[in-house]
Amino acid sequence: MENQGRPELPGFNTFPGLLLALTALSGELPTPLVSRLPAAGSYKEYAIKHLKRDKLLRTFYRDGLRCLRLTSTAKRLLTEEWPDEFSPFLTGNTETNRLKSEVTRRLRLHRMAEVLVTVYNADVSVLPWEKPPLFAPVPPSGLTDMDRPTYFSSREVKELGEQAVKIRGSRSTGVLLTADDVFAVYNTGPGLMKWEYRAEMRLKALLETELCLSRLPAQYSRIGLSAIVFAADMGLMAGLMGADGGRGNYRFVLDGSFEHFYCLPLDHHGEVVLRLLCDPGKRAALDGILKQGLDPPRPGWGVENDAMDGDQPVLFAYTCDMPRIYRFNTVLELTGRNGALYCFDFQEDVLRRVCGPNVSVSCIDFEAYERSVFLSPGKK
Repeated sequence: MENQGRPELPGFNTFPGLLLALTALSGELPTPLVSRLPAAGSYKEYAIKHLKRDKLLRTFYRDGLRCLRLTSTAKRLLTEEWPDEFSPFLTGNTETNRLKSEVTRRLRLHRMAEVLVTVYNADVSVLPWEKPPLFAPVPPSGLTDMDRPTYFSSREVKELGEQAVKIRGSRSTGVLLTADDVFAVYNTGPGLMKWEYRAEMRLKALLETELCLSRLPAQYSRIGLSAIVFAADMGLMAGLMGADGGRGNYRFVLDGSFEHFYCLPLDHHGEVVLRLLCDPGKRAALDGILKQGLDPPRPGWGVENDAMDGDQPVLFAYTCDMPRIYRFNTVLELTGRNGALYCFDFQEDVLRRVCGPNVSVSCIDFEAYERSVFLSPGKK
């Protein structure tokens, strides 16, 4: 819509407004991600066409990478009408404002955008007005516990100021907070990333001191930090765990640096598993279904387990907690025992690759589970 030659910003509760907001937060939004956003395909095409007509959005293509970028008009309108929310991303020398053409810099923006869209689709708060300025240099007074899953990008974490210098070099895309957990978030994309061990340990230390002990101690002081790594292909989990020629990438994942380290694909499957990670109630319900017909777990037994099938331990591996799966498989190999993993069917191939012959794999029908839990009437 236009008003006396001046385009108007669409409401952020509409697809065009959401697209502008996500593009602003990402710097540039890879065009393949548009298909994953909620709305009919034909309407998306119509909306993008009108945003371009109103000179709010443009397509940028170079080196085989096609994306959407905001126009200078869109940046001006967003910072004029929503200065507190968008100025940190669209002014100054920030990488989301002063966009570069180098492939490495653009790929970094794309990895950030892939995570942003994935967590948004998992019903995680990502938009600036949905969350408190938790990482402001001076903690805002009256901070309350995080009562719903919320994602802060690494750029938002770096708003800490001088403290952020400590995490220079970290490959994290941000941090995800739930009522019960703090996750450092990574995106290895279509290949195995090179971990900068010291940088990631500095990130962990910063989150522990600034977030868990200083800003929200009542909620997080007694928890152990966990991590999530997103991957373009579920098969990359094998390399992250040291199989398929992991070239040492697995050492950081499996050495206990994070209490739990989950691997999720950058697609709808990953979105559903992320919802489970964010919702202990849904995990408990699924665990209850899986335990039917099995014996109760044996805490403190020689092999960690979630249930027993006679004398065989059973591990629920549908969240792909890599260190836990690795320990389970290793102990079974060393002791000569047999055990079973329960996972979703789309995870079966990679779990068979990372586990030895002592481990059998039983599958949950992903589509049937999603229909019963997320798509039934009255369920969200």
